[in-house]
Amino acid sequence: MRNRKIVIALGGNALQSGRDDSTAESQLDVVKKTCEYISEISMQGYEMAVVHGNGPQVGRILLASEAANDLTPAMPFDVCGAMSQGYIGYHIQQRLRCSLKKKDLDIPVATVLTQVVVDRDDPAFSEPTKPVGPFLSEEEARKLEKERGYSVKEDAGRGWRRVVASPMPKRIVELDSVRRLWDSTIVVTCGGGGIPVLEEDGGELKGTAAVIDKDYAAGLLAEEIGADIFMILTEVEQVAVNFNRPGHRNISRMTVSEAKRYAVEGHFAAGSMLPKVMAAVKFVETDCRKYAIIASLNKVREALRGKAGTKIVHG
Repeated sequence: MRNRKIVIALGGNALQSGRDDSTAESQLDVVKKTCEYISEISMQGYEMAVVHGNGPQVGRILLASEAANDLTPAMPFDVCGAMSQGYIGYHIQQRLRCSLKKKDLDIPVATVLTQVVVDRDDPAFSEPTKPVGPFLSEEEARKLEKERGYSVKEDAGRGWRRVVASPMPKRIVELDSVRRLWDSTIVVTCGGGGIPVLEEDGGELKGTAAVIDKDYAAGLLAEEIGADIFMILTEVEQVAVNFNRPGHRNISRMTVSEAKRYAVEGHFAAGSMLPKVMAAVKFVETDCRKYAIIASLNKVREALRGKAGTKIVHG
């Protein structure tokens, strides 16, 4: 019997401490703990790929690049995304390999720098929604808006952040490479949702200023790779309706139709839970035998046994 395939999407809490002064070193400490949980999944015999976000990291790289603009030209946004993919992937593959070895699992871990094609006519380009960079006060955010022309928005009661276009992923350019590695290697891929590229006439690819939502990219990867399970690991233990409001209720099992109804009713915030739920729905709709899980990082084992998290099923 073949091992089951799983694609894991890591939220921001799996990569950094959440402090405003988070550094590469503090991120590595957090990633070390994250990889302990991921290695537990491998211990249970799953074949897997790992997708991570990059919102805070790509924003910091861009700010650092712009701050040094007097000395050297600022890096284009897509290049900043590629840089974040590289260093986050490096941290994950280093710490995950170490964690696996402690469990006597000699499994290679490799990062594939991944481009993802988006549609130049995607309406997201005219309405930026994806938060990037650190949390700011409203005063700081408005200053960046005025001085640099950024789009800024308040982010789910946690502070203000820059927002950029978040187009839907259409095609994973390096998908064939991921397939070739799959049977022998844990692949870190589609980092930050992938480097967004436009496909020109003749097939030439050109980077564009955007951040693809990592949950949608991970869902597309799960669909294309033929995964059995799509798991999104985040900060909350379960999906909820009326989140942090009167009538708050956690959900342990949710059908596709229920998820769509809750989304229409406005229960899921656009910048946080909504893309997670809708990416899970899109994956489950491809095959009624498959399911998705949204759970907290520290409940990975329980979620896979149906004892924690929210399981999204076809019907």
